[in-house]
Amino acid sequence: MPRADKLLLLDTASLYFRAFYGVPDKVTAPDGSPINAARGLLDMIAKLVTLYEPTHVVACWDDDWRPQWRVDLIPSYKEHRVVEVVPAGPDVEEVPDPLEAQIPLIRQTLGALGIPIIGVAEHEADDVIGTLATHATMPVDIVTGDRDLFQLVDDSRNIRVIYTARGMSNLEIVTDAVVVSKYGVLPGQYADFATMRGDSSDGLPGVAGVGEKTAATLLQAHGDLVGIRQAAEAGEGMSAGVRSKILAAADYLDVAPTVVAVAPDLDIVAPSDPLRPLDPAEVDAATELAEKWNLGGSMTRAVAAIATIDG
Repeated sequence: MPRADKLLLLDTASLYFRAFYGVPDKVTAPDGSPINAARGLLDMIAKLVTLYEPTHVVACWDDDWRPQWRVDLIPSYKEHRVVEVVPAGPDVEEVPDPLEAQIPLIRQTLGALGIPIIGVAEHEADDVIGTLATHATMPVDIVTGDRDLFQLVDDSRNIRVIYTARGMSNLEIVTDAVVVSKYGVLPGQYADFATMRGDSSDGLPGVAGVGEKTAATLLQAHGDLVGIRQAAEAGEGMSAGVRSKILAAADYLDVAPTVVAVAPDLDIVAPSDPLRPLDPAEVDAATELAEKWNLGGSMTRAVAAIATIDG
């Protein structure tokens, strides 16, 4: 029986960073080049395709990891990760040299497997994922270590997050109930929750003095950030102390929701053709690439996993 249609969206940078730090760097290419991230990503793909049985797979890409339009709204956005400011283009992110060197190889391996890479100028992979998930006509599994993408979880549309924060051996399937259990808010409220809480890893300050518990309580009472701000302005439904904190953060709250929300309507379309088993010539090409770079069994396992897909 053919598999039921399912779209697997990879937050690619999130995965190859995890692979880089999770796979020992002792194994190298014949010329001594690092390959741990490339090998690790291939093993991740093999596991994900085997476990979750997608028919369609997209590697979502950060064409701009720190879009200027987000920085214009919140200058501290990801500022601590910048190693070089580029006035005419994306700033240079702090990436370990041995990982940076592997990114072209990672793109080659994805191409060898027939997995399309989709990025959009001036947008992050999160935005690509947001658009593809929003417009998908089939169930969607989003693979990421980024909590921000919890805002896309939607049981009614069969959109889940496969959360990698605890490692590939301990994947967590995030559904509506999981978000409610963890944070006390619905997935549709998560972006407002994250806006108030803030996130030091993204340079988002949040509302000073408002943590996760208070943010959740406010959302439970008022529904969304608009309702919370209206209640604060009216002096209703919260303590005087919380009200003063919300009002003091007005400038931040005017712009932060736009930064935190993923883009739902970029001009992209998910590939309509399912991922398919490689033909003999493509298997030979993938094998040659693996031999050239000492990718070993990692490529073999990825090819074998894709061979089980029957679109």
